[in-house]
Formats: sequence, C-alpha cells, structure tokens
Amino acid sequence: MKHMVSLHNLTPEQLNRIHDIAPEYHITVGKKTELDPRQLQEAEILIGWSRGIAEHVLAENSKLRWLQTWSAGVDKLPLNQLATKNILLTNSSGVHATPISESIFAMMLAFSRGIQRSILNQHEQKWDPKVGWNRSSTLAELRGTTAVIVGVGEIGSQTARLAKAFGMKVMGVRRSGKDAPHVDHMYTMEGLHEALSQGDYIINILPLTDETHHMFDTAAFAACKRGACFINVGRGPTVHTAALLVALNEGIIRAAGLDVFEEEPLPQDHPLWTMEQVLITPHIAGSTDHYDERVVDIFVDNLKAYMEGKGLPRNLVDYRLKY
Repeated sequence: MKHMVSLHNLTPEQLNRIHDIAPEYHITVGKKTELDPRQLQEAEILIGWSRGIAEHVLAENSKLRWLQTWSAGVDKLPLNQLATKNILLTNSSGVHATPISESIFAMMLAFSRGIQRSILNQHEQKWDPKVGWNRSSTLAELRGTTAVIVGVGEIGSQTARLAKAFGMKVMGVRRSGKDAPHVDHMYTMEGLHEALSQGDYIINILPLTDETHHMFDTAAFAACKRGACFINVGRGPTVHTAALLVALNEGIIRAAGLDVFEEEPLPQDHPLWTMEQVLITPHIAGSTDHYDERVVDIFVDNLKAYMEGKGLPRNLVDYRLKY
C-alpha cells in the first residue's frame, strides 16, 4: 500500500475524487501534531507543508516523491533539500487570481474615491467632504490613468483585464518580457524603472527570489512618477521598507496599499500604522471561500498525470527560478 498525507482538511467529496484516481494509495488527513512521524516518512505524496516536518519528510529513509503546497509562494520551503532529493514540487499559483485582483482594486478605489479617508472621518464622527488626494474635495477616477503591473502572471493578467474594464492603460513588467492579453506594453525586468516612470498606480505582484529581493529600493521609488499610488500584494521583502517610508514622506508615493511586509506581523510601533495615506491589510489579499476547492482542483489534475507516469501539467516549480 502506498501512502499519501494531507496536512489540510479535505471534504468527503474531495477524498472520493482523489481515491477514484489513486485507489492504491492510503490517504491520511491530519495536522502535524496529530500525525506519527512514521506516517510522514512513509508518505510518497504530501499535500501541504508545516514547520517541523522537514526532518521527517526529508530524512534519508523518507519516501516522499511529490509535494503539493497549499500556498503559491515557496520561498519559505527548504528548496535546496527538496531539489537535491529530486522531489517534485507544485504550488497553488492561480488560486489567488480573483481574490487578489479584487483586493488590488479595493485598495485603488479606496484611495481614488476617498473611501480610506472617509472611514477615518467616520470613526471621528466627522462630516468632511474633503476626502480626495491631499485633503482635496476633488476625487479621482481610475479611467484614463496608467497601471504598471510588476510581475505579470495569472494574478497580474486578471488585474490587467479588470484595469482595461475600468478604462485604464496597462504597462506590464515580467522576467520573460512575453506579451500578455490586456497589457498595452510589456517590459522585461531591465525596463522596470522606465515602466515605473509612467505609472499612476504601481502594483507589485512579484514572488520573492534572490533577484527580486528589495527590487523596490531607493532607486526604484526615485524612478516612479511623482504622486503615484503603490500597491504591494506580492512578497514583503521585495520592497525595501525604509525606502518606501522615505518615498511616502517625500510625496513621491502619495498613497500605499500594503498587504505584505518585510516583517510579519507588522510591529505595533512601526510608522506605517499611523500614516493616513497608507492602507494596511494583514496578508489576506488572497483569502477566499473558494481557496480550498481551487487547490484541490490543481492537485487532482496533477494527480491524474502522476498516476499515468506523465509530467505534472500545473504549477511545477522550477528550483532554479524558485517559483
């Protein structure tokens, strides 16, 4: 009997779908604290990841051959060890396209339509129609503005589609420079600063790699169009926080919507908390009531191929690129 372990709850229907495809596997579902280490060592397929399991699933006698993460990011996994053991790694990229793109527009509209400042006024029971940029009574429209999407994958593509529906111009930046639907012009990473100079709204969706660490630094913010709005829903460490603070204080960046941070949780005494032009969400942009079903759909598609001895068709991580 072969073994499969899921660290995430699966519904009876989902378990049946998996069992129908891989009937020879015994499926164990449970949290790390509920499992015997031997169950982890015996697992050929592991769904999910948790701190403290590496010593078991990466042990010399471990039978692990494929790891499906429950997250899109894999930067916190022991990638070098997984690569050395030739373990297939698939992530959950794609499940976030709808919730994160909607979160991006929630932030953009909160700033352009004065929602952010109106909420602050509401808490003070204060009637003040001057809720526009720089306490102006004039509100802005997204139509006719330019969005620069840095890291155009599935989330970026969905964001670009929504941006065009709002009548925006869309500039994209991606490693390959390959064109994408709804993007008016695509840059490679070498053209990042040129792209930033055009953005009224700069949207960071970059994964965290050696290349992208602190990509948004002093030079990047200096290249931005003055008065741009910065949105970060990618990875916190892709942004140099001190450089962002300077850009906010100097008005280079007039507002920022931040879902991710270099240090999480964001320390209570951090100056970002008290900046009125900053909207903070606690790393929840990708949360959705459809999350689990979408991850399972990815896993099931890959499981069919795995059982047939074929390459995994969805979200196979390239260890060289770290995504």
